[in-house]
Amino acid sequence: MYKLFLIFVGSGIGGVLRFMLSGWTNRLAGGTFPLGTLLVNVSGCLLIGFLTAAFSGRWLIREEYRMALLIGALGGYTTFSTFGLETFALVNEGQHVRAFVNVFLSLAVGLACVGVGYRLATSWLGV
Repeated sequence: MYKLFLIFVGSGIGGVLRFMLSGWTNRLAGGTFPLGTLLVNVSGCLLIGFLTAAFSGRWLIREEYRMALLIGALGGYTTFSTFGLETFALVNEGQHVRAFVNVFLSLAVGLACVGVGYRLATSWLGV
């Protein structure tokens, strides 16, 4: 139960950080490209890679705190970081085809689902 509580708290913190950093970056850049989201996704990938390596060797911390940071805070910050870590693990294990399929399906199916969801909402809800 304590692990779930820590993940819950971490998720809230990560979500607030994502909202603040993404909004601040988009306001600063002032363009139409989602630079804030890109910054959040890239920094989340950098952080999850760094912390995963650090926690597996140099910085040994209790499992519940590791989960609070990696699953909670970074999961709330960006799920793209988890996608990056899982794809990296496939590449690192020599499973290049699976890594490519993961990237392709995540992007293609993800984008298609955004479109389907949008169309469903517009047709069902009349928005």
